[in-house]
Amino acid sequence: MRLSLCNEVIRDMDFAAQCAFAAAVGYEALEVAPFTLGEDPHLMSQDRRAQVRRAMADAGLECSSLHWLLVTPEGLSITDPDAAVRARTVDVMRRLIGLAADLDADVLVHGSPHQRRLVPGDEDASRKRARDCFAAIAGDAEQAGVVYCVEPLADRETDYLNSLDEAAALVRDIDSRGLRAMLDCASTSYMRPEPPGEIPWDEILDRWLPTGLIAHVQVNDASRRGPGEGEVRFAPVIAGLRRHGYGGWIAAEPFVYEPDGPACAARAAGYLQGLMEAIP
Repeated sequence: MRLSLCNEVIRDMDFAAQCAFAAAVGYEALEVAPFTLGEDPHLMSQDRRAQVRRAMADAGLECSSLHWLLVTPEGLSITDPDAAVRARTVDVMRRLIGLAADLDADVLVHGSPHQRRLVPGDEDASRKRARDCFAAIAGDAEQAGVVYCVEPLADRETDYLNSLDEAAALVRDIDSRGLRAMLDCASTSYMRPEPPGEIPWDEILDRWLPTGLIAHVQVNDASRRGPGEGEVRFAPVIAGLRRHGYGGWIAAEPFVYEPDGPACAARAAGYLQGLMEAIP
């Protein structure tokens, strides 16, 4: 298991400084939000892609993954009834798969809650349209050698794909090595009936990791702060990942930055490193 930082946490720095800082506090990679690289990241030139790749390499970092895929350009949706909107969205998804491959990333994480909301009164058709969009790019991911992960999100954020069961059913239906699900600890916390400090992570991980459907893990507290800043107990998460031989990335993706992004990122790194060293 290796640690990655979602780079929007420190996006006020220029990209080279983000890389240097992340490496200095103990991360091995950045999970890059494409919107932090420009308004049309899917259209980045090869020279710019090389600059981004070189900045990470110069700091001793890898690009673990891309996430927040459909923030820019504006107007994207996998559920919109307008076929032209969906075609444009699928084109962006395909181009971001190419960007991920060019940055030597392993994974793309499809969260983008606003761009997958169901159309009121047209929910079943919306789900089919979204399914068709994922199916359209699964082969591209497989061919590029990356894994495109469907991220279950809580219903406070979106009304489509709100559980691992739903994400797994979609992945099984499409049946491509290029498409998998992922585990976001904060979203899982929102979707459980227990208080955050009592979530049965052993049960969850013992159920899902043997399926081979989980290709990526993000760690946040239910408070939207970084891991270790709230009630969620992450020791059982790390222990469960170890027990099942998980060899992928663990990405820190806090949304509340107090006192600021760099401090939050550094604290998360120290906390997670401590757990990983303490749990054999």
